[in-house]
Amino acid sequence: MFNSRWNLSAQKRYFANMKSNLKSLPPFAEMVRAMLERDPSYEGVFFTAVRTTGIFCRPTCTARKPLPSNVEFYATTTEALAAGFRPCHRCKPLQLIESAPPWIESLLQEIDATPDRRWTDADFVQLGIEPVRARRWFKQEYGMTFHTYLRSRRLGHALGQLTAGASIDDAAQDGGYESVSGFRDAFKRTFAETPKASRTMKPLVFSRISTPLGPMLAMAEDRGLVLLEFTDRPALPREIDELRERYGYLITPGKHRYLLQAEEELQQYFEGRLTAFQVPLFTPGAAFEVEVWRELRNLAFGTRTSYGVLAARLNRPSAARAIGMANGRNRLAIIIPCHRVCAASGHLTGYGGGLRRKQWLLDHEQRAMRLKAHIVERSHEEVGA
Repeated sequence: MFNSRWNLSAQKRYFANMKSNLKSLPPFAEMVRAMLERDPSYEGVFFTAVRTTGIFCRPTCTARKPLPSNVEFYATTTEALAAGFRPCHRCKPLQLIESAPPWIESLLQEIDATPDRRWTDADFVQLGIEPVRARRWFKQEYGMTFHTYLRSRRLGHALGQLTAGASIDDAAQDGGYESVSGFRDAFKRTFAETPKASRTMKPLVFSRISTPLGPMLAMAEDRGLVLLEFTDRPALPREIDELRERYGYLITPGKHRYLLQAEEELQQYFEGRLTAFQVPLFTPGAAFEVEVWRELRNLAFGTRTSYGVLAARLNRPSAARAIGMANGRNRLAIIIPCHRVCAASGHLTGYGGGLRRKQWLLDHEQRAMRLKAHIVERSHEEVGA
């Protein structure tokens, strides 16, 4: 579709780049389409370098899109930098791994220290933060306004108190509400449940985690990590509804030790330093699904298998299709590694985060394994010398 806008030299440069890349790139036309449509499923898969401006961007950059004839694609930021391009100031391709920009860390710490505080523009200014910038960040990262985030945090804390046996009066007072009736109204608007009914329900705390492949949504409770998904996964709204309606969770933004552990381990995974996750998991589901997910966790880092092999391991040789469906209902991307399951032919098959992400994860694990083997080999040589 885009052939008429390519010139021969651009195509030659593209294929030359492909040969030198440490990981494979999608077809040129596919990347052009993803760039023009700002497709979030290609985050981390490639970077767009614009020859007329000398900068390189993420696929989802909101800046004006260049002509396809003026771009080159690189698999990593290192290659784009080595080719002489500068990182875009708008989409900040070098900061994908950060969970929050440095300027907002002080704000998050203040929120944790004083959850019932009523924030004004003067409070932002005192911390050296532009109020509009802070509000825009919360809208982008959490899909809600700053004040909605604060209210949800306060009510989430109150929910934890109620489930631990605190009285409604105490929960309302600790949450900074002047009246119990106001607390009841706010609680029901947020959770669609009364404070009394919530005593038998379980809080599920969520936060967003930035990764080289795009933002992920993580949810945890005291038994373990419950959900980890790319935020653009089509099935994510259905999964959240199921956690609410079928399993009785009340979902609120906040911090949790398992969310922090998952974020740290994901960073180590993407850096190639971690091959097995240790964060505790809690996976509510049908008995067969839980059985499949448990077997998926036994798939070694850097390996691949097929649905048929999984069926044989579970002593269910005719259940390959059912196993595929259980894979699709896995709520813990990467950590329960359903990306390591392919067709018997070796071809990639469906993946909730998108096939390009699946290919990236498989390539990443292979690179990490080769690097580890190389280091071991060098160490043996040095010992022998």
